[in-house]
Amino acid sequence: MINAEWGKLPFAYFKTDYNVRSYFRNGEWGKLEISSSEYINIHMAATALHYGQEAFEGLKVFRGSDGKIRVFRWHDNALRLQSSARGIMMAEVPDHLFKEAIWQVVKLNEKYVPPFGTGASLYLRPLLIGTGPQVGVKPASEYLFMVFAGPVGPYFKEGFKPVKVQIARDFDRAAPLGTGVLKVGGNYAASLKAGERAHAEGYAAALFLDAKEKKYIDEAGPANFFGIKNNTYVTPKSSSILPSITNMSLRQLAVDMGLKVEERQIPVDELGTFEETGACGTAAVISPICAIEDRDSHTIYRYCKDGEAGPVSTALYKKLQGIQFGELPDPYGWVEVIE
Repeated sequence: MINAEWGKLPFAYFKTDYNVRSYFRNGEWGKLEISSSEYINIHMAATALHYGQEAFEGLKVFRGSDGKIRVFRWHDNALRLQSSARGIMMAEVPDHLFKEAIWQVVKLNEKYVPPFGTGASLYLRPLLIGTGPQVGVKPASEYLFMVFAGPVGPYFKEGFKPVKVQIARDFDRAAPLGTGVLKVGGNYAASLKAGERAHAEGYAAALFLDAKEKKYIDEAGPANFFGIKNNTYVTPKSSSILPSITNMSLRQLAVDMGLKVEERQIPVDELGTFEETGACGTAAVISPICAIEDRDSHTIYRYCKDGEAGPVSTALYKKLQGIQFGELPDPYGWVEVIE
């Protein structure tokens, strides 16, 4: 294991020793290749560069108190990458290739898996891009699938501490019949300007509304939204937000903790009725929200009255992290040990 200040790691790129790659050519995927290079050679007319044929995933690997390395819900990430590939007409990465790539990259970079108790994890970034050249607007015939890894801390620097977010009415992240449900780069490009403005004005993230009516909560740029009230976990149902695997997990845990779960449209005006709100995702896990400010109306919805995360968010966070680190039983089969 390398020497690092594990507890102070940001959520950022960290150079490790190896990545793995496979090329789709002549209608089939090739064998995985191991590379120590941080760079890829790409044709100047590649569709990834011109027509946005690019999708990616994010998942985490955890070292438990028993020293074992666990990967969390990798198959759901594989399925989501396949969905993204279908959505923008790329070659789909089969389950077996996705899993082989994950296992290889973790084993090759095992010394970078943070120790238990540091709050850090090994983040994996599967990437799928169109490498075949096209000048006309059409899908490529060749693709590159690769996975790289790096140790990370929490996405929001506050960790599991309440953050402020800002409603950005003057930007749309994705349209209802667009690519919002896919994990493709264009959605993140569309969120950058609102996100950077929110950071500059003292907020952790921008919170987007639905693009069609501007009435309902969609999601934050890097995470899904949820609210807690009346013993109910409420999260937006929308055709323009990414289906978060963390959110899926939290809904299951909420049911098992005795909460009701509702997936539905959440009007902006309902924000004032929630007892707790939060953002959730692979990178963030859960970030409790202490205040949501509407940038246009200057209305502020406040939570975390004592400055700490609410009891339900705390319980969900501890339960999920307990499963991920192997401290609690995993009745769902979410974690797999990498031998």
